[in-house]
Amino acid sequence: MRTIAKDTLKKLCKRVVIIVACVSLVGAAIVAGLWRDRPDFGDINWPAHPTAEEIAGSVTVTWLGVTTLLFDDGETQILIDGFFSRPTISDMLFSRPVQSDAATINYVLNEYGMNRIAAIIPVHSHFDHAMDIGAIANRTSASILGSSTTVQIARGAGVPEDQIVLASSDTEYSFGNFTVTLVDSVHAPIGWAGSIPFAGVIDKPLVPPAPVSSWREGGSYSVLIEHPNGATLVQGGAGFIAGRVQDLRADVVMLGVGQLQGLGREYAERYWQELVTATEAKRVFPIHFDDLTRPFGQVELPPRAMNDFVKICNWLETIRETWDKEARLYVPIFGQPVVLYPLAPPEA
Repeated sequence: MRTIAKDTLKKLCKRVVIIVACVSLVGAAIVAGLWRDRPDFGDINWPAHPTAEEIAGSVTVTWLGVTTLLFDDGETQILIDGFFSRPTISDMLFSRPVQSDAATINYVLNEYGMNRIAAIIPVHSHFDHAMDIGAIANRTSASILGSSTTVQIARGAGVPEDQIVLASSDTEYSFGNFTVTLVDSVHAPIGWAGSIPFAGVIDKPLVPPAPVSSWREGGSYSVLIEHPNGATLVQGGAGFIAGRVQDLRADVVMLGVGQLQGLGREYAERYWQELVTATEAKRVFPIHFDDLTRPFGQVELPPRAMNDFVKICNWLETIRETWDKEARLYVPIFGQPVVLYPLAPPEA
C-alpha cells in the first residue's frame, strides 16, 4: 500500500511540474508577444514641423529621447533633464545597481555640441530624468537647478556646491537671454491604484551605483523657458495641478505623455486643457513617448499594452479639434534641432 501511495505521489508531482512548466511557457510566450507588439510611427499622420532658416537670435530645441531637451539660442544652452545612460529592462526588473555611462555621455556632449550649457533642470528626480545630471555638470560646469532631492543627486555625483541651486517655485532664474521659472506640479498617478512610482524624497547624497528605485520623484515641476523671441512650457510627466499654470503664456508646449493611455481619454482631455488651452500655445510636441529601455539613439515606441502612442495621438487630435483648433501637433525627431522662434514665424 505504501509503495502504491508513493507511486501515486510521484505521478502527481510529475503532473504538477509539467502543468507549471506549460503554464510558464504559455505565460512567457504571451509576455513576449505583448512586448513585440508595438505601434509604428508610420501610423501617425501628422505633418513634419515646418523648416525655418536658423538665424541669429533664433531659439532651437533638440529632443534627445524621453524628456531630455536641449534649448539653444546660439549663445546659451539650457538642458532639460539629462538621460543618456540607459539601464536595461533586466537592470530594472532585478534591481541591479546602475550608474552613468561615461563613454555615452562623452559621445553625446560632443556629438550635439553641448559646450555652452548654463543650466541642467530635471522636471523631477526619477532615474530617467536625473540619472546623468551630475556627470553632465561635472563635464560642463553647468548649474543644476531643482528640488532638494535633485540637490542630493548632484551632491552624490560630486558636483561642486557652487554649481548646485535649490529651486524656489515661481522664481525666475536668468541664464543668458533665457529666463527659467519652475512651477510646482505633480507626477502622473501611473502607479498601482493611482500611486506615484518611486515616490518620496532623497535626504542624503545619492552615490551611484544604485538600483533605479533609488532615484526618487522628489517633487515635480512645470518648467517655463522664456526668451525675448518666445516661450516654451515643458511638462515632463503627464501630471497637473488644476489652474496652476493658467496665468502663464507659452508659444509651445512640450507635453509629456508617458503612460497617458492608462489614465484614460477623459484625463487626457483635462490634461490638455490645463497645459495647452490654459497657456494658449499654438504648437504642441509630445515627449516621453519612446521606450526608455532602449540604448541612447535607438528610438522605438513601447508595447501597445504599456502605452499605445498612436492611440494617444488620435486622442490629442480629437481634443485639439474640440478646444484649440489653431494649435498644431508635431512629433519631434530625435537629434534634429527645431527652430522655435525665428524672427519670421514659419507658416503652420
